[in-house]
Amino acid sequence: MKAPKEVKTYCRKCGKYTIHAVSLYKKGKERSTSLGARRHAEDKKGYGGQKFPELKRTAKTTKKQTLKIKCKECGRQTMKEGIRLRKLEIVA
Repeated sequence: MKAPKEVKTYCRKCGKYTIHAVSLYKKGKERSTSLGARRHAEDKKGYGGQKFPELKRTAKTTKKQTLKIKCKECGRQTMKEGIRLRKLEIVA
């Protein structure tokens, strides 16, 4: 699917319809020192194995792509609900 590079939509901060720059949301690097990661590592350590069943094969063939839109006037960034598709291309 092709998505436009710019889209005119409502900005909650400005309170009006403005032009927004569209980009693809990409997840950042996970911190190994976060509390959840430390707890999970502690559960896996030693005898007893994995706490939750490890996923052997995935049921879905696609992932939900989330769009990140940024207001050109105020610079506020918001996320747009993800659409399930194979490939998302941002075109001018």
